[in-house]
Formats: sequence, C-alpha cells, structure tokens
Amino acid sequence: MLDDFLFRAALAALGTSLAASVLGCFVVWRRMAYFGDATAHAAILGVALALALNISILAGVGAIALVVALLIHRLSDRAQGTDTILGVLAHGALATGLVAVTLIPGARINLEAYLFGDVLTVSRLDLAVIWGGTALVLSVLWFHWSALLLATLNPDLATASGIDPRRENLILTLLLAGIVAVAIKVVGALLITALLVIPAAGARRLSSSPEGMALRAALIGALSAGGGLVLSVRLDTPTGPSIVVLAVVLYALSTIGGYLQGAGRNSP
Repeated sequence: MLDDFLFRAALAALGTSLAASVLGCFVVWRRMAYFGDATAHAAILGVALALALNISILAGVGAIALVVALLIHRLSDRAQGTDTILGVLAHGALATGLVAVTLIPGARINLEAYLFGDVLTVSRLDLAVIWGGTALVLSVLWFHWSALLLATLNPDLATASGIDPRRENLILTLLLAGIVAVAIKVVGALLITALLVIPAAGARRLSSSPEGMALRAALIGALSAGGGLVLSVRLDTPTGPSIVVLAVVLYALSTIGGYLQGAGRNSP
C-alpha cells in the first residue's frame, strides 16, 4: 500500500496533524502563535541553505528552525516585547529566504511546494521522517506532560515544586522547531501555524480539562487532515490549504457547539 501516493499522503497528513494539534494546545495556552509563524517562515531560509550547501532540504530546514527557535528562547526575557522580536524574525527570515533562493545559481525549485505544502509528493523516506518526528514529539509530551502543563499554567508554582519553567519552555521550543521541519512538506511554511493553532482552539471550547482538550485537538486535526485530503483530490484544490480550510470549518462548528453547550447548562 505504501506504493500508492494517496495512501502515503494520508499517512503523512495524519502524522503531522496529530503531533501539531496536540503540541498546539501549549501554543494556545502560552499564546505563542507568533512563535510558530517565526519558526515556520524561517524554514524558507533553511531551503535556501540546503540548496547552497547541497544538503537535504530536511537538514537545512531543521537547522534554521532550530537556530531561530533557540534565538527566540534566548531573547524572550529581554526588555523588548516578545511579539516585536517574533514579528521581525518571522517576516525578516521569510523575505531573506525568498531572496536567497532566487540568488542561488542554477537553483530549480518549486517554492509553492514549500510555502503551501505538497503532501501528494511525499516519499517513503518523507513518511518515515514525519512519523519518526511525530512519535518523538508525542513521547516527549507524554513523559513531560505534568511538568510542561504546570510550567505553562503556573510558573511560580512550578518553581516551588522544583520544576524549572525555562527548561520546560526550552523543551517546548525544540519540539516546535522539530514539527516545523517535518511539517513543511505537508502544509508548507505559511500554513504550519494554522495546523498548530486551529485544532487546539477548536477543542478548547469543548473541553473541561487539559487532557480532554489535547485529545479533542488531535481528533480535529486528524479529521482536518483526512477530510482535507479527500476534498483536495475530489475538487482538485491545493491539499495544504484544503486541510486548513476544513480545520477552520471544524473550529467554527466546535465554537457553535461549545456555545450551545454552555447555553444549555445556564438555562433554567
């Protein structure tokens, strides 16, 4: 079945959406959406680096995403607002990457595939990388869930409990950089943040506990990935944007459902 490109695409989209949506819960709780933008946009600079050094795209994107993520982590405690730093890095890295790609002699690359994703072209190696990254992200979240959650919701209590919030924030930063590196093939640099934020935001209104929110976010992400792929094939639309559009629809439905659920509780 791995010889079927649609089957590979479905597995790739599912793996990416599961890891991104669960990790996205922390992005929503910490209000780090712009962090995802900055790291994802820097991925295009990683593409340029890979072409210039004649190395794999994954290595180039991963290296730049890691550098930017660590830079943001380092600068986040400075006096200047974090949102300002993230804004400069996001747009600066994207523009620099787009210019750099065009200046590389003999470079022949479809930038749209890296901006908006091209999940229909994933190979067996891509699939192994995506699911390897997904397994790593979910494993780290599983073993660090309590510490990450406490450091996110109450840093002072985390410190009093012997947990270093900066260390947990660094772990989260590294996981986000890893997701960006493996997700660029599926949804592209411009849409990765959507896959991180939208399923988690949709699950928030329907959940009464962090664990419930993570499970519902994973479900919304999986439905978005599978349904978006089907819509893309049937309607002949770009796959990455189709996945995000369906995620937005599910977010709207979950918001309405959460509102009705709340109204039902408050009614006499």
